[in-house]
Amino acid sequence: MAVATWKGRTTASPHTSIATTAWPGFLDSWLSRIPLPKWALIAVAVAVAILLLLFLICVVRCCCGKKKPKKKERINLCTVSNSTTASLVQPEMEDLERGVEQMRRGKLQYSLEYNFHTQELKVGVKQAIELKAMDSGGTSDPYVIVYLTSDMKKRYETKVYRKTLNPIFNESFTFQVPQAEVPESTLVMQIYDFNRFAKHDVIGEVRLPLASVNLQHVIEQWSDLAAASRVEEEHLGEICFSLRYVPSTGKLTVLILEARKLKRMDSHGLSDPFVKVHLILNRKKWKKKKTSVKKNTLSPYFNEVFVFEVPFSQIQNVDVVISVWDHDKVTKNEPIGKLFLGCRATGNQLRHWSDMLSNPRRPLAQWHILQPPDVVDKALGLKSHLKLPLASR
Repeated sequence: MAVATWKGRTTASPHTSIATTAWPGFLDSWLSRIPLPKWALIAVAVAVAILLLLFLICVVRCCCGKKKPKKKERINLCTVSNSTTASLVQPEMEDLERGVEQMRRGKLQYSLEYNFHTQELKVGVKQAIELKAMDSGGTSDPYVIVYLTSDMKKRYETKVYRKTLNPIFNESFTFQVPQAEVPESTLVMQIYDFNRFAKHDVIGEVRLPLASVNLQHVIEQWSDLAAASRVEEEHLGEICFSLRYVPSTGKLTVLILEARKLKRMDSHGLSDPFVKVHLILNRKKWKKKKTSVKKNTLSPYFNEVFVFEVPFSQIQNVDVVISVWDHDKVTKNEPIGKLFLGCRATGNQLRHWSDMLSNPRRPLAQWHILQPPDVVDKALGLKSHLKLPLASR
């Protein structure tokens, strides 16, 4: 009886522990229904876990795989070679040295002295050092051209020095420059490489605006050579005139007022200017008048008026050509500059012409910059030099 009681207590303890936790009893009862050994169940569970893990990995890779090609395209730049990309980001030292060498053209030593009494500018070309080699042998044959932008027709040249990059010139040149024109002038010194059988190559130049220089004392200094300007813009001067047109009477009035800063044409640094006014009809010269000659001046005052009869039916076919000339008793008169107004004109000339037509009977004055005569003639495209008869009213 005691033993049975002990056995009952012994067998009762497991039932008591199962009753306290419901889930293990349910799992055991559920597993007991599967006709498989325990090791087989464990193997199946592991296989299912592995399959789930592989499925999750595939899902992650598929979602992130859409962005990877774009990243590769942005970063790798397969269409550009590695060498090209590297050269764009970081140029090689040889390229940098080559660029510095091309920038290095040499130095020029010069002097300036202005005489306020005689109004003369004395330019001394002293020497040059470390010039850029232009010949195949590593040398150059340098010489210097000196001129002022206010009078480009007057140019000086030094002697040519053979096979050297450090020439010593020691030459001086004198320019006649009125004191009033000094601030508007620029001194240009260009060094060329002489070539007997080909065009001379420019090594470099020094441009010195005289307005930035104190000419109260003698100046002597060094300057680095810069690349020479390809196009030299020559200042020919400016002219002021007024236009007035009355449609009812067909009268076109041109009043030539004054000019200023004209190009110097004479050897003494001045000019004898006068103005011509041409009317061109249908690209043929038609009527012409001119002012009186003003002696020895670059800023003449005319105040002379000319009246032309132009019917309203022809006003859109007419071009007015204003030209400034230098009078010469011995040789042929030389043109200083020109411009033309009309419906075919451009810029300020067209605006002045349009304002005249928009304001009949009202004189309108304006300043204009003179242009090279050949440029204006080409733009006009004249057919002939014959006058076209037109019945006067």
